[in-house]
Amino acid sequence: MLTTVAKSSSNRRSKNSPILILIHYYHYSSSSSSSSFIASSSTNNNNNNNNNNKIPVLPSPWTAPTPTRDSDLLVSSFKDWFNRRNNSLLDQIFLILNTQQLHNDSDDLSSRRSADLALSQLNLRLSESFVLDVLNYGKGRGNDVLSALKFFDWVGRQPGFHHTRATFHAIFKILSKAQLMSLLLDFLDDYMKQRYLHKVRFYDTLVMGYAVAGKPQVALKMFGRMRFQGLDLDPFAYHVLLNSLVEESCFDAFHVILNQIRLRGLQTDFTNAIVVRSFCKQKLFHEAELYLRGLLTQGRQLHGHVVTVLVDALCKTNQFQKAAKLVQEFRDSGLVPMEDAYGVWIRDLVQAGQLDGALDFLRTKKSLEGYVPDVFRYNVLICSLLRENRLEELCDLLMEMKEGQISPDMVTMNAALCFFCKAGMVDVALELYNLRSEFGLSPNSMAYNYLINTLCGDGSIDEAYRVLKNSIEQGYFPRGRTFSILADALCREGKLDKMKELVIVALERNFMPTTFSYDKFISALCRARRVEDGYLIHGELDRINKVTKKATYFNLIHGFNKSNRGDIAARLLIEMQAKGHTPTRALYRAVICCLCDMEYPENQFFKLLEMQLSRHEPNFQIYNFFIDGAGHAKKPDLAREVFEMMRRNGIEPTLSSDILMLQSYIKNERISDALNFFSDISQRRKIKGKLYNTIIVGLCKVNKVDIALEFLRECRNNGVVPGTDCYEVLIQMLCSNKRYDMAINLINDLEKTGRHVTSFIGNILLLHSLKTQELYDTWVNLKEVQNDKSSDSSLLGLLIGAFSGRVRVTQRVKDLEEAIEKCFPLNIYTYNMLLRRLSMSEMDLACELFNRMCQRGYEPNRWTYDILVHGFFKHGRKVEARRWAEEMFQKGFDLTEHTQLLI
Repeated sequence: MLTTVAKSSSNRRSKNSPILILIHYYHYSSSSSSSSFIASSSTNNNNNNNNNNKIPVLPSPWTAPTPTRDSDLLVSSFKDWFNRRNNSLLDQIFLILNTQQLHNDSDDLSSRRSADLALSQLNLRLSESFVLDVLNYGKGRGNDVLSALKFFDWVGRQPGFHHTRATFHAIFKILSKAQLMSLLLDFLDDYMKQRYLHKVRFYDTLVMGYAVAGKPQVALKMFGRMRFQGLDLDPFAYHVLLNSLVEESCFDAFHVILNQIRLRGLQTDFTNAIVVRSFCKQKLFHEAELYLRGLLTQGRQLHGHVVTVLVDALCKTNQFQKAAKLVQEFRDSGLVPMEDAYGVWIRDLVQAGQLDGALDFLRTKKSLEGYVPDVFRYNVLICSLLRENRLEELCDLLMEMKEGQISPDMVTMNAALCFFCKAGMVDVALELYNLRSEFGLSPNSMAYNYLINTLCGDGSIDEAYRVLKNSIEQGYFPRGRTFSILADALCREGKLDKMKELVIVALERNFMPTTFSYDKFISALCRARRVEDGYLIHGELDRINKVTKKATYFNLIHGFNKSNRGDIAARLLIEMQAKGHTPTRALYRAVICCLCDMEYPENQFFKLLEMQLSRHEPNFQIYNFFIDGAGHAKKPDLAREVFEMMRRNGIEPTLSSDILMLQSYIKNERISDALNFFSDISQRRKIKGKLYNTIIVGLCKVNKVDIALEFLRECRNNGVVPGTDCYEVLIQMLCSNKRYDMAINLINDLEKTGRHVTSFIGNILLLHSLKTQELYDTWVNLKEVQNDKSSDSSLLGLLIGAFSGRVRVTQRVKDLEEAIEKCFPLNIYTYNMLLRRLSMSEMDLACELFNRMCQRGYEPNRWTYDILVHGFFKHGRKVEARRWAEEMFQKGFDLTEHTQLLI
């Protein structure tokens, strides 16, 4: 199959589409047949062969058509086809009626007069058939009930025109189909009170109305009143009543009315169809067949609708084989036109999920009998193919309709619009949508959803929003998934003013989007530093009892923290707890820090603490949150006050309370207070590993290494084994201060506890080895003095020597990896150190190591790439350096300043 790629002039992302096959044909066949995309060809049951038959042989040399021309040809051709409807007058009528509906209330007198005037200026030639055409046209527009009622009312008030039984029946059916029974009954009650105003047969209208409204008993009562007055129903009303008795399963009354029809000689094909329907309603399918065969023995041609009733009933009860035999039998008789039965057969197959069977049936009947479905049956197939994403077959049917000059209705046009969206040609769909006024297209909800969703997925957010605004003007507002997709796109692209408009319109229409959509919007506003707007939306959610998500509360609170509005952040903290969300320690900490930066911080701090204590049973956790928060806010005195309050209220501080208070002092470099507090703790509890770890690590972070070493010795003397993190942070600080002898002694002490050198410690040693040879010299001297000849220690020393340049590096990358792995576990930082070492002399080995690292599942980071780029530049291999830099940029990384100086 020959395909091409479609692109719009606006450079939208394109996809392969089956319809593009037709574009090529159009280029070379339009001169001979300008009215169609594809030449007629015999239909073949094999779908692939059928498509191949439609593809012409392209002349040589062949030049691919331009994307803009592709789109223009498709738009022009489909526009010409859509214009064949020639329903511009009906479109004008409904445009006037819809405009009145959108901009005002139906009881607005001035607006009604405006619509009346606009309709009068059309100079319509009113007749029964014209009014029926208008009302039936409304059904094709998605059962536009309100517009139909307005037109019915306006027509009834025009001089010289009086509604007929047919127009009354039409409006009754419209109301019934829309399940507006109460409105229909109100209409009939009002009609009954104003008998003197009506020229049409009064009782006939009432009987029809109540029959259609599903009130056959009332209809029969009206019929009895007529007969008492010496009046009788006309044939049309008789059959409406008879049909309603079948629909409501009033079979005794049905037989009475049927006899009345027969006695008066009013029996027609319509009567026969209702009789067959009565059998089917009672599941008497055999009797229905006998009745139909009895009609055939009379030797006269039957109306196709009579057979259609039984075929439809059999299909609805899943008796497709029996229905198929019946269709074939009556077709062979030659006495029944089968178009209606074929149409119902296709529709019922599709509704039963047998779409392939329906398509095969259509192809067979079209090929053998020349059967061409009406637009309604085509629509059933097209919509089903659309739902199943069978775009190529859908394309074939659209072209088939176009070639057959079957005028599309509103359903067809909307399905075509959706097809172009699904086929990756949203530019064509959008252009047809923009031209909708030319051929009277009124997009339905499905078309709007497809268009908006596809534009959002295509990145055309502004156009999607424009379509949305147009849809609102036409009375449609997207809901559910479409609203969420558009809202997500607007938030993602930072188009928050448009999103705000969307939310306002939703609220004006009493539509409540999902909380998820609101949460995304609020979070986007917070990220854009428009936290006040987010708070207003949150207030609307709260007003209608919608619970904001926990993550959204976090975003709002952090947003107000950044704006130094700790009071609102604290209020939201309380509120989120009332809504059932549990704040984290980090959230408490952020709010407390913000409160402590405000005016009168102590008041704000203790006010929030009191509110928290009043909400919960007093427990150590609440106190701990505030001790932690005050410590991070550089308010250790506030933290101590909370600590003492806790004790006064009879709650014994836990180990975590002691640790948080100790950290509060150390973070704020209140070392003497920290040491005194540590001494106080030792009076209350036995000091174990966690407390030692806290004070040792904390002291190192404020560069009090010597005091930290004293506590490490005390810890060891008391028989407590310090945590690994104590050794790591101490070794890091000692190396930073070039106190390598102490660092090496700590490594020896670590190994005495039965532990091994960690990746962190190993990487620190390699890093300092790259910077100076002093570490290696110190290592060698100490090991000689200590007479340490352990294999692990020797191997680590060799690595330090290799990285410092004092020991020759092996030429095998694998050997280097294995040597390091024997000393400590490798991580990405280790690989970066190794890359730096290799890049000093052997870039090829560095590249080999990079590949091995990736093979082993390590993800290169910014430093990995920067080391390689820097190394290649240093060695004068600029082409390779730029190639690695380009790959680095593609990964989203930037060069360090040190490397940028080499470029």
